[in-house]
Amino acid sequence: MSKKCMEKTEVYSRVVGYFRPVQQWNKGKQEEFKERTEFEVPLEKLAQ
Repeated sequence: MSKKCMEKTEVYSRVVGYFRPVQQWNKGKQEEFKERTEFEVPLEKLAQ
């Protein structure tokens, strides 16, 4: 098992074709980002 990293990390999100650090967003957009649902596409679906 690996050790936990207790350092702050920078999170990026894609916005209109380019990536931006979420930390630079206004407070409303940051809260909206926290409410997003993440999902994974199975690899077999990507091969189609």
